[in-house]
Amino acid sequence: MTARIVFDLDGTLIDSVPDLQGIANALLREQGCAPITLAEARGFIGNGVKVFVQKMRRARDIPDSEQEPLHAAFMERYRGAVTLTRPYPGVVDALDALVARGHALGICTNKPLGPTHAVLDHLGLARYFDCIYGGDSLPVHKPDPAPLKAAFAALGGGPGLYVGDSEVDADTAVNADVPFLLFTEGYRKGPVAAMPHRLAFAEWTALPGLVADLPERSGA
Repeated sequence: MTARIVFDLDGTLIDSVPDLQGIANALLREQGCAPITLAEARGFIGNGVKVFVQKMRRARDIPDSEQEPLHAAFMERYRGAVTLTRPYPGVVDALDALVARGHALGICTNKPLGPTHAVLDHLGLARYFDCIYGGDSLPVHKPDPAPLKAAFAALGGGPGLYVGDSEVDADTAVNADVPFLLFTEGYRKGPVAAMPHRLAFAEWTALPGLVADLPERSGA
């Protein structure tokens, strides 16, 4: 049985924290503030650029009046922030296997669409995906289910699965009423047991087999 499989991006397919940290620290230097750590940057990811900038500001006591200028400055640098980002080990082989088995693949991320296309093109991953929805593709973004539902609709018929790494992704899957497969090595904030999910995996090499076995595990 083939499926429609939609993926989150940052923390799921790719580790983009070093590039996002680089943008943030360049902006913080201009503000005369101390840099953020990789761990801080990782904790700021998940709800889009505006929330990332908001959390960055609050971590360095930058006033609310700087939110819009810093957000605009972040977006100016975002499209080019690709050089330190890498796919997680095994991602390319897993995507190859899923496509070879006839699954239709898409992306639903809170990353803005321009930087999403830029990093996918840079890493040579764009060719795997039949649809891509970014955080600014619709008036709402995750955990609102609308972007995820739109991605599934664009992929046609058949069962749907959402693959992500964070609490935002898990909530989005619940809101869209689709099975959620959790990549445990991404940017989640809390324990795996606290997140609703159908299956969890730590190695991308395991994903094609999990997808193949899912109907049996579900009693289908």
